[in-house]
Amino acid sequence: MNPTGCSADVLPLADDGEVRNGSAEMPSIDCGGLQGPQGVGDMMCAIGANPMKIVRILTAALIIAGLSMPLSSPLRAQQKRKRLLVIGAVKGFQHDSTSQAMATLWNLGRESALWDTYIKTDTQWITKKKLDGNAKNLDYFDAVAFYTTGELDMDDEQKAALLAFVRDDGKGFLGVHSAIDTFYKWPEFGEMTGAYFNEHPWGTFEAPVILEDPTNPIVRHFPSAFTTWDEIYQPSKEFSREKVRVLLRLDETKLDLKNPRVHRTDNDFAVAWLKTYGKGRVFYSTFGHTPESWDRPDVRKMWLEATKWCLGDITVDTTPRPRPAK
Repeated sequence: MNPTGCSADVLPLADDGEVRNGSAEMPSIDCGGLQGPQGVGDMMCAIGANPMKIVRILTAALIIAGLSMPLSSPLRAQQKRKRLLVIGAVKGFQHDSTSQAMATLWNLGRESALWDTYIKTDTQWITKKKLDGNAKNLDYFDAVAFYTTGELDMDDEQKAALLAFVRDDGKGFLGVHSAIDTFYKWPEFGEMTGAYFNEHPWGTFEAPVILEDPTNPIVRHFPSAFTTWDEIYQPSKEFSREKVRVLLRLDETKLDLKNPRVHRTDNDFAVAWLKTYGKGRVFYSTFGHTPESWDRPDVRKMWLEATKWCLGDITVDTTPRPRPAK
């Protein structure tokens, strides 16, 4: 009993403070019959106790607490991040929102701690060749995103490398807005993406959108119907529901179908779709023309989940299916 009238049951300690064949129970202090795990009240009770004994009590408590803590799962920061290459090269129309789009993909990767983003405004890294000067090639990445237009400066080796990256290596391709306004003279690119751009009949407008695949993790956060201020592309004749799974489409009952730039006789205007290409994964959405689009939390969420899928971090149903009756 110490001069304060408090007694402490502690683990046997040597002079060097180490535990010697002691019990693995937490030390406790008895203050006049009030006994329990050592806490704030115990510490107040122990103020008048032997200082060295208090130090040893605390040391033992910390050691035991550390040893008895369950092992937790690895922190997200310790997980190996994937790598996304974002290409903003253009040989056609210059979109004002390209910088915002690339920055958004960079921020989504940083905020989620799931991927690192490398932004390029040229196509040098679209190759399987070894490059000098710390330049990367496609083998370094898990997915590629295009916000592009026109016939880009890519030679035959680069084109073959991009197709092989997705088709043979099982990597991902993320098509943003005008990605399908690219490489009209390279049919294999249109086959990979699922369609080309064939005008935007209504320009930028409050587009009426229908959620077509409400269980898909990429878009299930959207309401069943909504509008968004954006420029919606009309998919070309290469588009086929036998080859892609549509996630979002325009509500044709709310469109001016007499517009002379409407070319689809089936009135089927897909807004977002995904597909497999060989072993790889391809996602495309026409969203992203306007800066407002990139500010919408629900659209940003779509790009987050789509990128995760393209990187191979989540699984989704890619089975093509006919247009729903309603």
